[in-house]
Amino acid sequence: MNVVKSPLSDSDLRTVGKALQGALVDLVDLSLVAKQVHWNVVGPRFRSVHLQLDEVVDSARTHMDTVAERASALGVSPDGRAATVAAGSGLGQVSEGWIKDGDAVRTLVEALGAAITRMRERVTSTADPDPVSQDIFIQITQDLEKHHWMFQAENS
Repeated sequence: MNVVKSPLSDSDLRTVGKALQGALVDLVDLSLVAKQVHWNVVGPRFRSVHLQLDEVVDSARTHMDTVAERASALGVSPDGRAATVAAGSGLGQVSEGWIKDGDAVRTLVEALGAAITRMRERVTSTADPDPVSQDIFIQITQDLEKHHWMFQAENS
């Protein structure tokens, strides 16, 4: 069933739909990674890292809604189900149990770095077929890079 008709060609829609779905999966997973670390961080920098992690969660959740709604607007059904996220994310795993504050920061630096790399690929792949979606990916990348910088500064 195709409820919404996209203004994009079928070929462009496949490219943009794949980019939007990939971004959705990464953003859902980023929010889960950050929340898992948030619940389990311990150490002398607990409070600052704990609060900083919530900023990443809030940002990821805002962006995933934007991405999902853009997909819907183009007639692409967004899929944020747990099985889809687990199968498609490229962010890596979070260790089980308590996480020392320094390890928590390293985990976020790695997860954000992976998300940024994948988001920049989406910026490139959507430049011609859909500059509107590309603009969304640029904004997300800018925000993720700010979080990445701040977590890297935590570990200096």
